[in-house]
Amino acid sequence: MNKELETFITTYLDLEQAPDVRGNLRPTLHAFSKEYVDAVRVDLASVLRTRSLSVADYERLTDIEFADTESLYNYLGEMYEYLFEDRQQQPAPPE
Repeated sequence: MNKELETFITTYLDLEQAPDVRGNLRPTLHAFSKEYVDAVRVDLASVLRTRSLSVADYERLTDIEFADTESLYNYLGEMYEYLFEDRQQQPAPPE
C-alpha cells in the first residue's frame, strides 16, 4: 500500500470519519492534487485486485472491524465505485 492510500484510509475512513456518509468524501478527495488522487485510485485498485489488505490490517489503520475478508472487500469495492466511478451513495462501514 502506498503512503497516499494509507494516509487517506487512516484520515477519512477511520472510526470517526467513515460513518459520515453525507457525500462529502468524494469532493474532499478530488480537492487534492491530481497526483494524490491518482495515487489513491491506482493503489486502491491494486489492493482490490490483489486483496493485499487483511481485515486485521484494516482494523489497525481505522479501528473499524469487519466480520470477514469478503465484507471488507465489498466495502472497499463500493468505496472505489463511489470515489472514482458513478456510485451515488457513499458506502457506510459496519456498525
